[in-house]
Amino acid sequence: MNIHPIHTETDYKEALKKVSALVDKDPERGTPDGDMLEILGMLVAAYEAKHYPMESPDPLEAIKFRMEQQGLKPKDLGPMIGQINRVYEVLAGKRQLTLPMIRRLHQGLGIPAEVLIAESDGHFALAA
Repeated sequence: MNIHPIHTETDYKEALKKVSALVDKDPERGTPDGDMLEILGMLVAAYEAKHYPMESPDPLEAIKFRMEQQGLKPKDLGPMIGQINRVYEVLAGKRQLTLPMIRRLHQGLGIPAEVLIAESDGHFALAA
C-alpha cells in the first residue's frame, strides 16, 4: 500500500476508506497492517486537526453534559459550587464560576480546567 501525505479532500477520503478497511481487519500492533493503520491514523488526525478544528465546548454546556452523563441533579453539584441557589444561578448563566469552583468541578466531574475557564457563549467566564 502506498502511503503519502494527505493534501486534498480526495486524499482524505481515500485515507478514510483505507483506515476503515484496516479497522475491520483488527490487525495486531507491530504487524504490517497494524503499522499501516497507525500511520494512516496519524495522517488523518493531522489533516482533520488542520481542516476541521474542533472548538472547545462551552463551559456551561460541558457541566450540563457531564451531569447528564453521570445522572447528576443540581443538588449533586453543591459540594463543587456551593448552596443550591448558587448552583441554579451558575446553571442559568447568571453567576460566574470562581477559581475554587473551577478546581472542584475539574476534580469532581473530570471536566478539563481549560474548558471551564474558557469564554462562554455570553453566559459567564471566570470571576475575578
